[in-house]
Amino acid sequence: MPQPTPDAELRVLVIGAGTGGLCLAHGLRRAGIDVQVFERDATRADGLHGYRVGIDPDGSRALRDCLPPELYDTFVATCAKAPEYVNFLTEKRGELLSVGGFTSDDPDPVDSEKSVSRMTLRQVLLTGVEDVVQFGKVFTHYTEEPDGRVTAHFEDGTSATGTVLVAADGSNSRVRRQYLPHAELKALGPIGITGKVPLTPETRALLTPRMQRGISMVYAPHAYFCIFHVMEFPWDEGGRPKSGIGSADAELLASWPGLTYDNSRDYVDWGLVTQSRQLPANVMEMKSPDLYRLVAERTTDWHPDFRRLFALADPNSCFPINIRTSVPIPQWETTRITLLGDAIHTMTPGRGVGANTALRDARLLCRKLVQARDGELPLLDAIRQYETTMIDYAFDAVRKSARSGGGSGPSAPVIGRALLGLLRTAMRIVNHLPAVKNKMAEGHRSYRGHGREE
Repeated sequence: MPQPTPDAELRVLVIGAGTGGLCLAHGLRRAGIDVQVFERDATRADGLHGYRVGIDPDGSRALRDCLPPELYDTFVATCAKAPEYVNFLTEKRGELLSVGGFTSDDPDPVDSEKSVSRMTLRQVLLTGVEDVVQFGKVFTHYTEEPDGRVTAHFEDGTSATGTVLVAADGSNSRVRRQYLPHAELKALGPIGITGKVPLTPETRALLTPRMQRGISMVYAPHAYFCIFHVMEFPWDEGGRPKSGIGSADAELLASWPGLTYDNSRDYVDWGLVTQSRQLPANVMEMKSPDLYRLVAERTTDWHPDFRRLFALADPNSCFPINIRTSVPIPQWETTRITLLGDAIHTMTPGRGVGANTALRDARLLCRKLVQARDGELPLLDAIRQYETTMIDYAFDAVRKSARSGGGSGPSAPVIGRALLGLLRTAMRIVNHLPAVKNKMAEGHRSYRGHGREE
């Protein structure tokens, strides 16, 4: 059996209490490794985190392996109702293509795709690690000590020293800017404006029956694209477990302290995307009232029900998104500083893989640090192996994300209209071919049910 090395006394500092950073914290804590997380938000309930995240089998496997079993069960119990349909519509709300059969009968929840609220997922991941997360800690810079350790410094004048520093502080990572100043983000052109509408009898009536039970995408003229997600949770407006969800899930929800901090209630999440050149130059500085006016101005010929959904959005939920990706870089020299998630591989939201890749990073890095702690690998070799594997799968996802163009529709003035017409015609044809639609659903289930192991 390998003998423990000095790295048996690992102390890991994680900058950022996002999805990847908190998953890593759980895994390290379960393994008995000292970990501290530093988060810039002032409290557990801060931040606009209430939008949908799709968790695929890769993400579920990471959560299952890193979280305590009962907390993983709580995560599954807090997921929103799984979408039954993927719908493609015109801006007049006409159906182009609707494909059903995406829900799985597989009893293993790991092999199913899940819809979660970002705020809910964060509250799940904060459960049980409250004593290792420090809020109100705005990272400024790090210094490397003569003995090889790393010290993180914060705006309040405090600091913390550890064996390993992990950047999990998102796309605008301050750690990355200091550590890898040549690692850049590239704007792809599209800008998204997103909002959240409470799901009420009034707003439900604005949706077609299949829109109510799935994810719906609108391809409109002038390169406009819109997506609607319907999110229904297993608790009611008062935060009580809904009837009919199963006694085990109801018991988990009733005893879960995270629900106290979660403002997620049934809602419709919408996002309108188009090329930045079609929007005001200051769109990224606009606040909710101006963004609502902009959306209303750009959708005057859309179906009245869509326009009503835009108008009914929560006043505090609307904000712009500059759709960017990381620029892949060659592997860097390994040190006791490393990165995970958007801090090193930002990708477009349209592919839905960013959070899952961050979770995959957390699981892999946790395993490698445990191997270092147990003397199976020197610490720098463990980090090197993590980075080599992560760079391969994550930058591949970044490249695919960049090729997707960021999610807007066909944008060339003349060719764009022709391409939009061809796209709509093809969808209408497929919509009348049940066998083709069944194969699409089967292929999706097969792909999502085949998670990857490192």
